[in-house]
Amino acid sequence: MSSASEVTVLVGKKPPMSYVLACLIALQQGQSVTLKARGRAISRAVDVVQILKNRFMKDLKVHAINLGTETLKGQDGRDVNVSTIEIKVGA
Repeated sequence: MSSASEVTVLVGKKPPMSYVLACLIALQQGQSVTLKARGRAISRAVDVVQILKNRFMKDLKVHAINLGTETLKGQDGRDVNVSTIEIKVGA
């Protein structure tokens, strides 16, 4: 469960700067941010963290990175494994 001082950003198909803006707003309010992504969006989540660190917040700390796999049902009814990532960042 996320507490009041933690924001979760679900990374999907939007451009990375959309997620960067959402993270910046939360971080400027003193909250920590957890970025979550699955499948092809994993690289976009990593891009978001790197943009935050290199362009906007030089002192940003990555507190944790969790990798995992979710099993989903495919269109043909078979189980499909999808990789997941959670990246926790804060000041």
